[in-house]
Amino acid sequence: MGKVIGIDLGTTNSCVAVLEGGQPIVISNSEGGRTTPSMVGFGKAGERLVGQLAKRQAVTNAENTVYSIKRFIGRRWDDTVEERSRVPYTCVRGRDDTVDVQVRGRAYTPQEISAMILQKLKADAENFLGEPVEQAVITVPAYFTDAQRQATKDAGTIAGLEVLRIINEPTAAALAYGMDKQDQEQQILVFDLGGGTFDVSVLQLGDGVFEVKATSGNNHLGGDDFDNVIVRWMSEKFKEAEGIDLGSDKMALQRLREAAEKAKIELSSMVNTSINLPFITADETGPKHLEMELTRAKFEELASELIEGTVEPVKQALKDCDLKPDDIDRILLVGGSTRIPAVQIAISKFFGGRSPDKSVNPDEAVALGAAIQGGVLGGEVEDLLLLDVIPLSLGIETLGEVFTKIIERNTTIPTSKSQVFSTATDGQTSVEIHVLQGERAMARDNKSLGKFLLAGIPPAPRGVPQIEVSFDIDVNGILNVSAADKGTGREQSIRITNTGGLSTAEVERMRQEAEQYAEEDRRRIQLVELKNQADSLFYSYESTLNDNAAVVREELKAQGEQKKKQLQAALKNPSLSIEEVKQRLDDFQQTLFAIGAAVYQQASPGLDGDEVTDTIDEGASTVEFSEASESPTQYEDDLILNFEDETVTADYETVD
Repeated sequence: MGKVIGIDLGTTNSCVAVLEGGQPIVISNSEGGRTTPSMVGFGKAGERLVGQLAKRQAVTNAENTVYSIKRFIGRRWDDTVEERSRVPYTCVRGRDDTVDVQVRGRAYTPQEISAMILQKLKADAENFLGEPVEQAVITVPAYFTDAQRQATKDAGTIAGLEVLRIINEPTAAALAYGMDKQDQEQQILVFDLGGGTFDVSVLQLGDGVFEVKATSGNNHLGGDDFDNVIVRWMSEKFKEAEGIDLGSDKMALQRLREAAEKAKIELSSMVNTSINLPFITADETGPKHLEMELTRAKFEELASELIEGTVEPVKQALKDCDLKPDDIDRILLVGGSTRIPAVQIAISKFFGGRSPDKSVNPDEAVALGAAIQGGVLGGEVEDLLLLDVIPLSLGIETLGEVFTKIIERNTTIPTSKSQVFSTATDGQTSVEIHVLQGERAMARDNKSLGKFLLAGIPPAPRGVPQIEVSFDIDVNGILNVSAADKGTGREQSIRITNTGGLSTAEVERMRQEAEQYAEEDRRRIQLVELKNQADSLFYSYESTLNDNAAVVREELKAQGEQKKKQLQAALKNPSLSIEEVKQRLDDFQQTLFAIGAAVYQQASPGLDGDEVTDTIDEGASTVEFSEASESPTQYEDDLILNFEDETVTADYETVD
């Protein structure tokens, strides 16, 4: 069994880790970073840039650079109005009311964009390990709905990964913290404030068991929101000073976002920062520059509602598991946004002035925990058990639009539960099962997960038929619902993937497309390398002919020109395989070697013709040197060879 990698697929940044020698380690990406920006850029020529490369060109290619896709995955169009208004790329209504992204004339689902990021992480892991990677554990926010979990799993499948487990981010962070503390009984609170989501989980740790007691959070609160308050402040200040609204300028907005993120990070270690954006826009009077000073105090004032919004989920999580702040032994801060001093002060104040534990890296803890869970599933880690919970109650809509709960929130998973219902009217022959998730009393106030129809019920007075509704949640938190008429045995079921969830066939099609693109990407890289080699050979060829035209035979020149043209044509022919292009390059290289041998032969009159064998066939030559009877002479001044780094391998003997 190959290595199982752990992936933290974040809103703004992603991270991949693996278990090596029993310890989880973070895998650096090909650019040398330990985290990878969750961004995908699409160039004019159709090339796809992922991670740091996408981030570098985001300002000049804002409309075709996709970021924060995690905020759209598994969600409906009507639920994402605010999120859609913040991004410079084009969002379009997808099948069954989902959110797709329109880039250069093609629509991509959030699963496909996420898969591109996962492919990059997978490739980085394969380069590090030196072997193919096929299995992964992927983390999601604890408050992700069933549809969002299924969509994340689909993204992994599209990327060519077998997703062994979907686990909650705060739970993964607790694994990273507690792996070497399994002999201690502790109550841990994980405060996970990432780029786009906020989760709080309370876990009990002891004897190798990590049991989640309660979870709470907000899927619409994260570092992006802190950036946005700075962006709004800068836009308003600039409009007051210059009378220009930057909100309609996508390139300017992208520059504002990058400056806001930079300012936020700097204010975590400094009390004030300067924001300078020259040539941010222009009007009839000329170019305009943005220059502002932002203090930490002003930033905290701007973000005060967001900071206050992090405390309520902490209270809720403690209430759900009947614990007081004093009962918590350790407070773990996870996610880059927990570096904001005001956030740390707020959580410390809530816990009576206690300092949070900073023993885990907030950017890497989740990926490290996912790698540990991968080790458990791969058999590398023993005596460790993870017991997670569902974040929200699950149930169905019943008479009067009432939400009837079947599985309560914070129930340990996997789990299953059934409840018997009946018809509401006489002679009713079918029932619609409307599956919901949430905590409100009325069905309309909760999240709809899906509907299905159980038909063929024999007509009977109301209340007589017995309809058994069963909910089954697997270890990934993904839900299956079935309904059966106990009288006839007729049954219907649904795997909840939200309206707009991808079918198995669609996932497979997207996986094949992703594989095809990955192959095209590899071909593009190999072709660039071959072109570079060819350019070097062309230069050596031209230089050698120019400097030694008099000593190279005409038939050899003709052969060189022929091979050169064949190689140039091969480099421009997209239908040729890489192997065929390599063959053309090898043919030209061998001819170049033959030209070099001829030059050496003419440059060494001490060697007679019988002692140098020069065999030229259709693109191949061999050169052998035997012992010379006379002392070697100096090369003639007018003969110059320029082979750059190319060398000729030959059998030779020492000349006395």
